[in-house]
Amino acid sequence: MKKFKLFSFIVNFIKESYAELKKVNWPTRDDVVSQTVVVVVSLVIVSVLLTIIDFLSLEFISKIITLGM
Repeated sequence: MKKFKLFSFIVNFIKESYAELKKVNWPTRDDVVSQTVVVVVSLVIVSVLLTIIDFLSLEFISKIITLGM
């Protein structure tokens, strides 16, 4: 009896999940592409900024170390 209850629970869960997925307003292909472009461009900008900050901080720390010697 317990196995039947578990099986009916799983079947019911799958049916309800499928019904909810049919209600989802999925983005269009153009939306996905444009959002992906925004993410990639943002990633490149942040990467470049972090690289510049890293380089400048390395140079600054190197100058401080050489002044102390």
